[in-house]
Amino acid sequence: MRRLFHILRTFFRYRLDTFIDLSLLPFWLRLLFSFSGVLPEPTDNRARRLRLALESLGPIFVKFGQLLSTRKDLLPDDLAEELALLQDNVAPFDSDVACTIIETALKKSVDDMFASFDKTPMASASIAQVHAATLLSGEDVVVKVVRPNILPVIRKDIGLLRLIARAVERFHPEGKRLRPIEVVEDYQHTIVDELDLKREAANTSQLRRNFDGSPLLYVPEVYWDYCDTQVMVMERIHGIPVTDVAALREQGTNMRKLAERGVEIFFTQVFRDSFFHADMHPGNIFVSREQPDDPQYIAIDCAIIGSLSEFDQYYLARNLLAIFKRDYHQVAELHVQCGWVPAHTRVNDFEAAIRSVCEPVFEKPLAEISFGELLMYLFQTARRFEMEVQPSLVLLQKTLLNIEGLGRQLYPQLDLWNTALPFLEEWMRERYSPRNVAKQIGRHLPGWLEHLPEIPDLVYEHLSTPPAPRLPPEDPQMQQLVTSIRRQNRLITLALVIGVVSATVFWLQ
Repeated sequence: MRRLFHILRTFFRYRLDTFIDLSLLPFWLRLLFSFSGVLPEPTDNRARRLRLALESLGPIFVKFGQLLSTRKDLLPDDLAEELALLQDNVAPFDSDVACTIIETALKKSVDDMFASFDKTPMASASIAQVHAATLLSGEDVVVKVVRPNILPVIRKDIGLLRLIARAVERFHPEGKRLRPIEVVEDYQHTIVDELDLKREAANTSQLRRNFDGSPLLYVPEVYWDYCDTQVMVMERIHGIPVTDVAALREQGTNMRKLAERGVEIFFTQVFRDSFFHADMHPGNIFVSREQPDDPQYIAIDCAIIGSLSEFDQYYLARNLLAIFKRDYHQVAELHVQCGWVPAHTRVNDFEAAIRSVCEPVFEKPLAEISFGELLMYLFQTARRFEMEVQPSLVLLQKTLLNIEGLGRQLYPQLDLWNTALPFLEEWMRERYSPRNVAKQIGRHLPGWLEHLPEIPDLVYEHLSTPPAPRLPPEDPQMQQLVTSIRRQNRLITLALVIGVVSATVFWLQ
């Protein structure tokens, strides 16, 4: 309750009520806001007031502002530009405190670890701040330090969000479908994990390996001897912030290629690696100064990483391909097959609803279509068919919106659709190629061989089981169903035996 009071006080202190059309609120909320008329008129402009309010409320609200700052297609320019300051320009904490945290974590003095250490932070964000330093061996590095006493504030905010989520689930007509408690719990794991810099260092190392030698993306090296849960040291990079469009143009950067490569990196991470940087706001993305005609991204801050199961990868890819090709019947079928809408959903009705949403959008040139806008329309339509929120896809959706917003800032004519379509088609072909199928068999074969001695007993037990008594002739439909199930069971058994034997022969070769 104290935290809720603090949020309300901040809301009115910065006069955020001026952002709201009070006439659209229900009576009881209009009554709550009625006393705002006696408050002094704001002196700062609205954009600065919004940024300061989010900054004063702590990391969860700062993260929300960072996400909004990438959506210039949704926000007025003044708000988007001001909120962009939240990406790496949050008020820093005392540098002496930072040195104390470093020395406590690594059990050495700063002077014993670094040839030089700049006490003035290079950048300061919602969770941590960064200092420039040089190792005794001569490498230029950056030292990331977690803000002190941040966990209690995050726990309070999560507790408040959980309270709101319970109220939404209980009282909102669509509370069950939205699954707000699961979404909050998923976000809690994400934000708490971000406080563990050892986890971030491990994520950074993995992403670096995934793109080792790639012209698309460079990830700096981690110096593990100087890492702890509250401190991380990694290679210092010298790139151009991706938001500095003027500097990028001045060095002759191929802006179209840069925007398209951002999309390619995203889909590569999601579908090739199932390991994607899920906090790709502009403060974490730079562009190499080398080869501006063949631009390479540089990614930092890998604290938030997303991944998808093979099941989600498969259905997501097929859904996107079907949307790109306007195959609305397949989109509806896939939503039912993967359980995103209930099994009793009438596919034809769902297909018609999807078509009515997508066709007006696709009448525009592809380069003008906002993928985020289309997703929003689709989700609104799916609500009518009891589609549940998928917590496992929340990070993916947010990251895709970030990528689109960033790409459109760099190159307003970005055609995300035609950039993504060839990649998805190639991924689907590769997934079912003989080489990949053989690779999958090789991965699972040891487990199959472990159970191979049990197969004859299982087959014998199945074949020797007495047949079930025949149903009365007055129920021919049920008799037909049972016969069909028996036939399928025999086919499954035969396929299992053939599959194991074939895999064994393949393995022995």
